[in-house]
Amino acid sequence: MAAEVEEVFFREWRRRGPGETRSLERARALAERLALPDPDRPVLAVVGSKGKGTAATYASAVLAASGLRVGTVTSPAYRGNRERIRVDGRAVGEAELERLAGRLQDGIRGLPGRAGGYLSPSGLFLLAGALHAREAGLDVLVLEAGMGGRSDEISLFPPAVAGITPVFREHAGVLGDTVTEIAEEKAGAVAPGTRAVVSAPQSEEAARAIATTVRKITGGAVETPRAGGGLSADLLPADLLPAGLSRSAAETGHLAALRLLDACDRDAPPPRRLRATLETLTLPGRLSWHGVPGTGTALLADSAIDRAGLAAAVTTARTRWGTIDHAVVCLPDHKDVDGAITELRDLPVTCVRLPYDHLRFSRPLPETWDVIDAAALTRESLAGLGRRVVVLGTVYFIGLVLDLVDADTDRLFTPPPP
Repeated sequence: MAAEVEEVFFREWRRRGPGETRSLERARALAERLALPDPDRPVLAVVGSKGKGTAATYASAVLAASGLRVGTVTSPAYRGNRERIRVDGRAVGEAELERLAGRLQDGIRGLPGRAGGYLSPSGLFLLAGALHAREAGLDVLVLEAGMGGRSDEISLFPPAVAGITPVFREHAGVLGDTVTEIAEEKAGAVAPGTRAVVSAPQSEEAARAIATTVRKITGGAVETPRAGGGLSADLLPADLLPAGLSRSAAETGHLAALRLLDACDRDAPPPRRLRATLETLTLPGRLSWHGVPGTGTALLADSAIDRAGLAAAVTTARTRWGTIDHAVVCLPDHKDVDGAITELRDLPVTCVRLPYDHLRFSRPLPETWDVIDAAALTRESLAGLGRRVVVLGTVYFIGLVLDLVDADTDRLFTPPPP
């Protein structure tokens, strides 16, 4: 993405002052200047702590398989920011993103000063994606929340249907201090006119908070069924679901898409067309397999950030390979570093530090672990770690690795022709 285009989306975030937070009110004012939201374009909103991108991708694929033209906005990107906005699974082009940035910039010039906070990058991409959907005449929008729900820019787009992926104690002190408070905040993206809400399996604490919040907002008109909880008739065949912890998110996205089709009086996609679409679906960085170009090294890349996710990735790699030569991990202090130490205790490990001021890498690590800066990670250094390497950590880090190995992230699925 050209520097001047990137500046539009990231300028205010990069110039934020100490303690300054994003401003939902300024985002709302910008949306109004852009004549958003568009009431003629139904929205499927995806919120939660983990698996939002998977749920949004599966929901988009199911809707596209039904014959609808689907706009999808997710966050963050894999290799480049144009991937945050997609049409029927394909990332928008550089020229289109530049045009959208220009539209945003025109709107931002008319806003009052930043006394109330900054415009967040994820919120601006959300507005750009909605703007593109309207101007391209798309049928529906699938929007992934950046972080929260009620306090996130996704709340500016009242959803016809909401999908809620697993909620845990993430961003404690920002979204809330307990799982209950965080679940209430995320479920707060639901609107009075929401027709259906589908939740992934949750802890009892999160499930109660979600159900209570949804009933309160919708006046008791909407219940919150859980994917996998007595809805087996709606579930996809096992061979069309991803492995590991992404499975429940995929089921949630699928069920939410079916509910949106119901709300729009549209038929579910024919089984053969749905299968043809989902057989093309890829989830880069979610237990995805790659080769290091020009070498014999194979990688398993997964954006695991807690012990359960790390364990699932290690098990998946050992099931295919038998043995693992090396693990490369990137977990800032606020992620589950202790879980990583436990799950990777039998492996040679290299820990990678990212050069971002807002991330800290100060937690004590085992003496046997190598520690390097991200700039030292190259194709050659990856290949030097062995022939079977697992790469684990934050989405931003996994994106860096996907870029190194030139992974195809431009298209996530391909619906067959009508």
